[in-house]
Amino acid sequence: MSENKEPSLWEGFKAFLMRGNVVDLAVAVVIGAAFTNIVNAMVKGIVNPVVGAIGTKNLDHYSSCLSTTCQGEQGIQILWGSVLGAAMSFVITAAVVYFLMVLPMAKYLARQEARRKAKEGTQEVIEVTELEVLKEIRDALVAQRGAGHDQQKR
Repeated sequence: MSENKEPSLWEGFKAFLMRGNVVDLAVAVVIGAAFTNIVNAMVKGIVNPVVGAIGTKNLDHYSSCLSTTCQGEQGIQILWGSVLGAAMSFVITAAVVYFLMVLPMAKYLARQEARRKAKEGTQEVIEVTELEVLKEIRDALVAQRGAGHDQQKR
């Protein structure tokens, strides 16, 4: 019988699941799905009424006709209201994600990095001071040894 060095299908699957990036991706998907509810609520509760004050709450009804008659399903219609609504939804989603998640997290991480650098800077000062003291001790010992050698030569 020949020995098979390749991992079994089950072992490969377990190794795949135990990778950190798979868990991170799963968490991101769950958080993203939950965050979708927040964005949808903001669009429904804030943006749609503002847009409704200007025109209509439902942009899907805005269109342009390219042919001579556009009644019902006849003619060529460009539904630019749907595109505008989708674009606005995207921009609003991006703004909410940026201002409520990315920007605060970036500021938090910057503060954490500044604290870490401040701690490292303090440690470097202490290490440099210790190094200078050790150099002074070494120089003093060399000077004493050198003075001792001079007295033996006389």
